[in-house]
Amino acid sequence: MRWARLGMAVVLMGLAACDNTDEILVPVGGPDAPRALDVTYYNRAVTVSWELGSYWDGEPFRVYARIMGTGGYLLIAEVTNCSDGLCSYTDVNIVSGESYEYYVSAVGYDGTETGSANTVRITVPSYAAPPAPGGLDVVALDGANYLRWNEASRAAGDFSFYRVYLWFEGGSFLLGETDSQGFLDELAENGLTYSYFVTAVDEYGHESDGSGLAEGTPRPDYRGEFVYDYFAVPGLSGFIFQESEEWDPVVDGDDPLRHFRMETDAEGWWLVPGPGVSVYPLGYATTALKCGPGADVDCVSLDVAPTSGYVFADLSLQPQTTYVLQVPGDDNQLRYAAVRVELLGFDELGDPLMIFEWSYQLQPGNPALAPVQKVTTRVR
Repeated sequence: MRWARLGMAVVLMGLAACDNTDEILVPVGGPDAPRALDVTYYNRAVTVSWELGSYWDGEPFRVYARIMGTGGYLLIAEVTNCSDGLCSYTDVNIVSGESYEYYVSAVGYDGTETGSANTVRITVPSYAAPPAPGGLDVVALDGANYLRWNEASRAAGDFSFYRVYLWFEGGSFLLGETDSQGFLDELAENGLTYSYFVTAVDEYGHESDGSGLAEGTPRPDYRGEFVYDYFAVPGLSGFIFQESEEWDPVVDGDDPLRHFRMETDAEGWWLVPGPGVSVYPLGYATTALKCGPGADVDCVSLDVAPTSGYVFADLSLQPQTTYVLQVPGDDNQLRYAAVRVELLGFDELGDPLMIFEWSYQLQPGNPALAPVQKVTTRVR
């Protein structure tokens, strides 16, 4: 590139002469052309991007476009806000199914234009979005809400991910995105009711209608506890039965005081007892951890723990099932504890988690806390 020095009076194109003799540099033959022209499509918009030339000196750019098979190019935009070596323009005046061709030129101080070395072409795809997710359900936890929904949106061959929204005072707020059918809202506060809906997005950015609204109200309880898979989130995979809700029972999966941790593998979901903890090798199909006043007439719970037959083995977990453990206390006496699995699922990152409720008998040796369901064991 050759450069010429122009006096300021020349640049001002004939304005009254002055004593200012400052000079600027301009490239001979016009401004430096845009480089590496590219074009992409996403969510009903075409973005044209390019790199700035080595000698770019703040000149603006003009973007031209035409529909393939029609007449000449039309000027559609002038861009002046380029920085960091890159520049772009987003064209939303497009039509599904049409093919477009673009090129960009740099505009010099004297109005001369230097066009890009190439043009770029793109065909706008159909705007059809995936089917809306269905079956949205919210499981209220202690200080969190867990959302789950069905696979209806995956019927679209170009499905990409889901968006989870909070519906609040007639408006929506995006909570996050996930490619699994589960989402854990850990920002939800106890005692407040939250409404949610979910949409599906395809690989082109087209977003479906929202699912139906579903509500959840977190509350403090021994219900709604959750732990993660040890191999995915080890720091939140262990559990210690506590005497008070003032202490957090969820611990690191390697904590030597843990009573159990949760693991998953190709064979399923497992409750893995901690040091000195034994388990009863059968699970009990139940509808609740405890049946009492206000419970359904067909409520089924496990009220008394077995007093013998415990083993040191891993338990295969199933939803809606209660499992019993023998836990050594600080006094080395055994106490009974129960875990009822409410749900086995995945969070928004695809990490496996278990949602459960639990009880812990404080009196040593007291078993007070349906058909028996056979559960396989895995010897450690």
